[in-house]
Amino acid sequence: MLVECYDPKGAEVYELIIKQVTRDLQINRSIKDMRVFVDPRGPLFIIAIMIQKTPKPVLLEDFATYTYNPEEDITTIRIGDENYLPNLLKKLWEIEGREKIQQPSRFEIIIEKPVAEIKELVVYDHAENLRRKIYDAIFRILPEGFSVIKDISQGNIVAMVSTDELLTEEWIQKGREMIEDLKSANI
Repeated sequence: MLVECYDPKGAEVYELIIKQVTRDLQINRSIKDMRVFVDPRGPLFIIAIMIQKTPKPVLLEDFATYTYNPEEDITTIRIGDENYLPNLLKKLWEIEGREKIQQPSRFEIIIEKPVAEIKELVVYDHAENLRRKIYDAIFRILPEGFSVIKDISQGNIVAMVSTDELLTEEWIQKGREMIEDLKSANI
């Protein structure tokens, strides 16, 4: 992690804040590298976080089997590993609606008159979940009042340029340079 600031004490404080927030959100091990630029005189705050690789998404087929009965027009899902059951139910409720989903036991779900194809249904996406936590961390780290924000994320780097004034192209370019610096430092 590199925190740039004209004031060394200010850089130290931001480094402590960042460490505390990432620890609280339990994402410090998921961050490969980070660059932060702080200039309260600007006022400007730029953060770029390179995320570690994540496991592939968990598909329905990874932990359950399912069958479709055309006579009754129902799909029955048999759960092999209930760790992802809450995520599966949430997805099915979004896709089919709560009223069509029944759960007679912890290991069985019935969908009445299914309309969506559930083959290769992504039940849990590690990368998406991590990105959500990274954004949460960034919004906790941003200086209060810095509500003008430009997301300049690229690939596995989440990056934002923020201020409480109008963003300039020069500041956005500084953020892009920080992204390139992260990329070259982590080849």
